[in-house]
Amino acid sequence: MLLLALDTATPAVTVALHDGDETVAASSQVDARRHGELLLPTVDRVLAEAGVRLDAVTGIVVGTGPGPYTGLRVGLMTADTFGLALGVPVYGVCTLDGLAYEAEVEGPFVVATDARRKEVYWARYEDRRTRVSGPAVDRPAEVGEDVPAFGAGALLYPEHFEVVPGPSHVSAAALAALAAERLAAGIELDEPRPLYLRRPDAQVPKNYKVVTPK
Repeated sequence: MLLLALDTATPAVTVALHDGDETVAASSQVDARRHGELLLPTVDRVLAEAGVRLDAVTGIVVGTGPGPYTGLRVGLMTADTFGLALGVPVYGVCTLDGLAYEAEVEGPFVVATDARRKEVYWARYEDRRTRVSGPAVDRPAEVGEDVPAFGAGALLYPEHFEVVPGPSHVSAAALAALAAERLAAGIELDEPRPLYLRRPDAQVPKNYKVVTPK
């Protein structure tokens, strides 16, 4: 097994290579405006660090969000393209699940990322492997969880969350490790389909008139 994992659902552009037992190489950069520009060079850097060619990869793991439309589709389209070109399966993993997998919290907790518009993408977990509700998008005050929380969304709104130490953004290394663990246990992974949770900012105007040739 050699899994190439990537995620662009948060401001982090993150890539990792996992051999089924451990992370072989990983790289992450935080830049919410350059997902498309940074992703492929990051893949090249990770493969070079590991000393392997892309055609050695046996599976692709991609974060499915939730996340903003533009950033999220960069990772998903890249993953689909790699899967088709290499003839290997593409596995989806909820980005919030990847964040939760890195939790150092005992008992229930919440993971929250920034959804902009004064909202957060969030999910509630019983432990680092078990999601019990979500993902959803809401205003922080509407989450209504009096349990520990971490992630960039929790950090932005400490008045509404019991913030505890934890990663701000997902790492591809965590996504890959979680996917490898689930595959080894025979657990079916998600389809690589985006969790947008809300409509994109750009929409056709309501009074838009279609012009047809005579």
